[in-house]
Amino acid sequence: MAETSAPRRPAAEPPHGAAEAPLPATLRRNAPLVPTDTAASRALAAVIAILTFLAALCAGAAEIVASSAGQWQGAVAQEVTVQVRPGPGRNIDADVTRAQEITKATPGIAEARIFSKAESERLLEPWLGSGLDLSDLPVPRLITVKLASSPAPDLKVLREQLSEALPGVASLDDHALWLQRLSTMANTFVGIGVGIVALVLAATGLAVVFATRGAMAGNREVVEVLHFVGANDDYIARAFQSRFFRLGLRGGAIGAGAALLAFALAGVLARLSRSGPAGDEIEALFGSFQVSWRGYALIIVIGVIASVVTAVVSRITVRRFLA
Repeated sequence: MAETSAPRRPAAEPPHGAAEAPLPATLRRNAPLVPTDTAASRALAAVIAILTFLAALCAGAAEIVASSAGQWQGAVAQEVTVQVRPGPGRNIDADVTRAQEITKATPGIAEARIFSKAESERLLEPWLGSGLDLSDLPVPRLITVKLASSPAPDLKVLREQLSEALPGVASLDDHALWLQRLSTMANTFVGIGVGIVALVLAATGLAVVFATRGAMAGNREVVEVLHFVGANDDYIARAFQSRFFRLGLRGGAIGAGAALLAFALAGVLARLSRSGPAGDEIEALFGSFQVSWRGYALIIVIGVIASVVTAVVSRITVRRFLA
């Protein structure tokens, strides 16, 4: 007689509150919702770093030009020039001395120095070359006049006095035309720098748009699952925004740091080369080639702006993609 099998006992249920068994490896998603350490992410961070570096260079150069132009304008505004031209039957030395006396007697004049004939001729060497005999040419004589800060001199009165005492011979140049041209040049250069920075930031935004759309296309199934379980568009957009903000912050920090290092190195090289003639010319044109604290702060701000632009553009792109 065959033995009857004993009835199978049901498996014991896990006690209430016990930990559930982990999911199988095929059902687990080890990667984050938006991967941050991929080849595309590293490439985007490199692009942002390069664009931030270029924008910071433009901003720093514009700040150097604006600062140097301000120094030039301040130095030139404190000086005027009296020009005494030789005339037929006149003693040029006596006319120069008379013009100096009138200038010194004007209130608000700190100093009036006469350029010698040799010094006046030396000013023409950049245009005429050296070694020329200029004794037969009617080379004007110059008087450099330094203005006092207080009281401010009345240059209109001084010009009238020179015209009355030495009519057709002496004239006063307050460098107003040169200062206007210098201001126009500096403002134009600064405007070009601002425009280039804006274009670079726009290029950064476009790069982020393409990268965000690529990330959305690569994670379409994940986005659909999130929608299925009840996630709204704001939740998904925040995830992508956080990822791209970190990428932008990384790239902006690298680019801004490289720009700061470049300007610091340029300043050191400029100081080392001041001993030669080339260094003197560079210092005359660009000053000491030192970026002020405003320039360094501007470079740091550009790095922050690059990361903020990256986050904002990525969020807008995600919302439009999901719409």
